[in-house]
Amino acid sequence: MTTTAPIPPITGTVTVGLPVEQAFRVFTASFDTWWPHEYHIGQSEVAEVIPEPRGGGRWFERGVDGTERDWGRVLAWEPPHRLLFTWQINGMMTFDPDPAHASEIEARFIPDGSEQSIVEVKHRHFDRLIGGEAVRTMIQGGGGWVQLLDGYTKTVANQP
Repeated sequence: MTTTAPIPPITGTVTVGLPVEQAFRVFTASFDTWWPHEYHIGQSEVAEVIPEPRGGGRWFERGVDGTERDWGRVLAWEPPHRLLFTWQINGMMTFDPDPAHASEIEARFIPDGSEQSIVEVKHRHFDRLIGGEAVRTMIQGGGGWVQLLDGYTKTVANQP
């Protein structure tokens, strides 16, 4: 029997100058603002990236032409401390509807005093994806979650 080693997760951590409730809200409600629009799977340019605010909700892109492309599902929506969703985009950069082929992205929001929060993101289970090593390499090559969280911190900095 042949077994393969698990593909290591990609992680990112950032500290932001917001209370945990607001850090969660900016991460989720402003997802479209900080997610780079060049990272998409649809044919048209991205108009918005949307995680639906509930367990079982969709995580998807809407193109400027109105088409929608699923990326995954929201598995846990636990404001203000945790968000868990699937990444169902395979190595061919297409959506795979089979949840058994999904990696997971977990974001945790940890209070660090009353006016500061630590945001930890872990993208794991690449071995479940068809072409998971290629997906991990692509994400890591684009800067991974460290790069994505940099966009998030810029959005945080623009909060009133």
